[in-house]
Amino acid sequence: MNFVEELKWRGMIHNIMPGTEELLEKEQVTAYLGIDPTADSLHIGHLCGVMMLKHFQRCGHKPLALIGGATGMIGDPSGKSQERNLLDEATLRHNVECIKKQLERFLDFDSDAPNHAELVNNYDWMKDFKFLDFAREVGKHITVNYMMAKESVQKRLNGEARDGLSFTEFTYQLLQGYDFLYLNEHKNCKLQLGGSDQWGNITTGTELIRRTNGREAYALTCPLVTKADGTKFGKTEKGNIWLNREYTSPYTFYQFWLNVADEDAKRYIRIFTTLEKEEIDALITAHDEDPGRRELQKRLARELTLMVHGEEDYQMAVEASNILFGKATKENLAKLDEQTLLDVFAGVPQFEISREALANGGVKAVDLMAEMTQCFPSKGEMRKTTQGGGVSLNKEKLTAFDQIVTEADLLDGKYLLVQRGKKNYFLLIAR
Repeated sequence: MNFVEELKWRGMIHNIMPGTEELLEKEQVTAYLGIDPTADSLHIGHLCGVMMLKHFQRCGHKPLALIGGATGMIGDPSGKSQERNLLDEATLRHNVECIKKQLERFLDFDSDAPNHAELVNNYDWMKDFKFLDFAREVGKHITVNYMMAKESVQKRLNGEARDGLSFTEFTYQLLQGYDFLYLNEHKNCKLQLGGSDQWGNITTGTELIRRTNGREAYALTCPLVTKADGTKFGKTEKGNIWLNREYTSPYTFYQFWLNVADEDAKRYIRIFTTLEKEEIDALITAHDEDPGRRELQKRLARELTLMVHGEEDYQMAVEASNILFGKATKENLAKLDEQTLLDVFAGVPQFEISREALANGGVKAVDLMAEMTQCFPSKGEMRKTTQGGGVSLNKEKLTAFDQIVTEADLLDGKYLLVQRGKKNYFLLIAR
């Protein structure tokens, strides 16, 4: 496979330095992509870069995932309007470990193949680098004029930042440039990958290598992926979709991809999956013939959920989706973990009920739904709807309006799901 051709048809190239494609065609190349560990989870804003590493390895080349333990203590000004909070070493080490586990779902770190992935942390080579040595060995090669000309610096200096640009952030491009130089000399790394907002930092690295040792160094960036409303996927905007299930449940993750707009789905399925071009083209053609079935979004959601979370979580996400939008049974409901249950019914009315009442002989369903809660406006209406077969408890139809509901009926030992008619749900929480 040709890496550059693969990225081109997927719409994953923004900038590419001349000579990069020729280098990749003549030898197995080592490339790195940097990730600042400012959180203990990746989010979907990282996925384009991670997928570049994945395609790079699939094409026979060697990927390095650089976790910025040192640069994460400073913060990159690129694309930011204010300086990031600085993290302590213990927090960074925790974040690095968590991110490594997530990357293992995308990259082969453990095989003995010559192009197995490696995780590197720039804290390892920066922690003992004294300032005077850095100024002499790195700073003398890059002029202030060169650094000032970078777009990320200019934006911050020209009014986009409330507090200007700190010296700490100004030095960021030198630190990232040194990462490239270090990996070039110690890992024979000749290529840096990144998002288009990193072009300035990356080219500082290629310039530093050229001026320091005269070796080959190249750059390739992907476009910044946008949401349907045109905003960037990122950590600081609202509505982040995280890869960590504790922050974004597999159900919510699945639903995000399932609900993307048609045109976005056509772009995303190229960028975020490893499906071949012929299969993607066929999926898009079938989708255009019958957009209402949303087969393209379903396939996109399936591929991403399997890759990030695995088969079991994918199946749970599908079952959870069917509970609201299709036929489901009490058994389907019982399989959901607590977080998924809460995510599925996040928008429905919720009522607190007495656990003690359920434990001491139970409560009549009519009292529970029309007196202890407001699932029904009156007991009479609850009786009438039940007699018409329109009331369900935990996805099982009530056959008697005075059926006794006990603690044994609770889902996850805490919840009752009441359904009135086809579309009205209520979640009762026992306290």
